[in-house]
Amino acid sequence: MMPCIRERTGLTRGSAMASAKRAIARIAYGSRFDRVPWGQRIYVRPGERYAREIQWSLLLRRSPIVSLDAYRSRVPLGEIEEFITCHMCGESRQQPLFTPTGPQQDGQESWTYRVVRCPSCGFLYRNPNVRPERLGDLYASGYSGFLTGDYAAGRRLRYRLTMDAFGQVLADGAKRRLLDFGCGAGLFLELAEELGFDAYGVDLSPDSVEQANARLSAATAYHGAPEDVPEIAAGGFDVITLWSVLAHLPRPLDDFARLRRLLAPGGVLLVLTVNARSLLLKAHGAAWSGFTKNHLMFYSSLTMPTLLRRTGFAGVAFAPFYGDTIEAGTAELPERMRQRLRRAVAATDGGNMLRALAFADDEAIARWGTGLPVRALT
Repeated sequence: MMPCIRERTGLTRGSAMASAKRAIARIAYGSRFDRVPWGQRIYVRPGERYAREIQWSLLLRRSPIVSLDAYRSRVPLGEIEEFITCHMCGESRQQPLFTPTGPQQDGQESWTYRVVRCPSCGFLYRNPNVRPERLGDLYASGYSGFLTGDYAAGRRLRYRLTMDAFGQVLADGAKRRLLDFGCGAGLFLELAEELGFDAYGVDLSPDSVEQANARLSAATAYHGAPEDVPEIAAGGFDVITLWSVLAHLPRPLDDFARLRRLLAPGGVLLVLTVNARSLLLKAHGAAWSGFTKNHLMFYSSLTMPTLLRRTGFAGVAFAPFYGDTIEAGTAELPERMRQRLRRAVAATDGGNMLRALAFADDEAIARWGTGLPVRALT
């Protein structure tokens, strides 16, 4: 008997499917899009974004909506999990869509969870979700190794690009108080020091906090929640940042209400997270890069304003995301292709990452909102 293709080549099922998709794309589009970074090709290949939107519409039409009781009866519950309703609007009905699964890597167990959509407001979230008191279990050990490995260089670039997208808000620290919520191993706090901020960080991973303080000279990272640290609980922060943290929060309304109280008058909150309107999500479903092991909730420019409005923020501005290499200028694309990418991102989802600047009050909008597309949250 002939061995299967995966046995002969060593390909996993996922990599074999990815290779097949690339081959199909090459046949359909030729090689002229090979210079476009993989994550942006969906925006520039003729007709593809329309096909993906249709694909998404068909998925929503075909996926049944069930009561929470019916959903509970057929979905197993893990030790650290609980069933929840939509945190944005309170809807209890569920529309199950995806079951992301991750392989076993570096001695860690494989993982899987279920992602549902709220049929009322469209919010995507993991259900069952992690109980807040067990959230620290996800970061108890080993997480800092991920944050300081190959991931780190790309993070530093993305910090810079996101800050540049919002103009002068973070260009000069000028001794302003800054809190990095979910600071990890302190990579951004290190940059905040260089920019002159009076910077603090807080994180649930003890080994990450230890590594952060080892690399910092003026800033300080703390383990625990903001209210547990007197220097942070006192508030008065001019800037609060959440770098790839929002998707990890099991009680976002509580957390954002707390962060709003920590902001000084005229303060701003900067968020970078995965974008739940991404065409890449609509194309790849459960295999989307935004569905990672520790992600719990998934926001878009349609659902994040609800979170901000309900927790007391006065306005929000979103900045489109074109891809790190595109924005950094390291991807050599013809100008015609760049323009096509920009038009497609503007006309659809804003890109695979969601970048938002939330304003604490009207003073913040007046001070930092000039030149930005500020959306009032009344």
